[in-house]
Amino acid sequence: MIKVLMADDHAIVRKGLVQVLTDFADTFVVDEAEDGEEALQKALNNDYDMVVLDISMPGKGGLETLKELKECKPKLPVLILSMHGEEQYALRALRAGASGYLTKGSAADELVSAIRKVLRGGKYISNSLAENINFDLVGLVNEPLHKILSDREFQVMCMIASGKSVSMIAVELSLSVKTVSTLRTRLLRKMKMKNNAEVTHYAIMSKLTM
Repeated sequence: MIKVLMADDHAIVRKGLVQVLTDFADTFVVDEAEDGEEALQKALNNDYDMVVLDISMPGKGGLETLKELKECKPKLPVLILSMHGEEQYALRALRAGASGYLTKGSAADELVSAIRKVLRGGKYISNSLAENINFDLVGLVNEPLHKILSDREFQVMCMIASGKSVSMIAVELSLSVKTVSTLRTRLLRKMKMKNNAEVTHYAIMSKLTM
């Protein structure tokens, strides 16, 4: 039996994907976590064959959780689940140690295949992203400016570019307005930008917006 931990703060999405796996009752045993902290604790205290981790959970985000998991259990495969279809999110996840990146739009159809491929020692990328990701992994030479951002700063940058205010971002990420404002200030300084308009323009030109 393949033991899988499914971590997603959206209960409907999580339950739906759990059902996809439990349809293969003779193959998968599935546990659940509703946020990054619970996922981390369960993964550290139990023996799973695979963790499926949402990238955009409130509090301890998916990439932060991924990095901590890889530090403590480097051989535990982690498949990142995301609503973001952009290559940059996938590249960040892969560089942080993920064994695969699956978009939520294709998750129901590809989840079982993704898990099986990763457990065979392969990497899995959603079919809609595979060609671009392969090109970027092979051909990326000069790192773009946003690569210097932390994962949280990058997330805030993309949310600003999508038109969300600091207060909206704070609510969505379960952070204080002060923390989000600090992240915004940091990313502006690192990228040598003055305002949200410049961030939005950069994100659009870099194809980071949804």
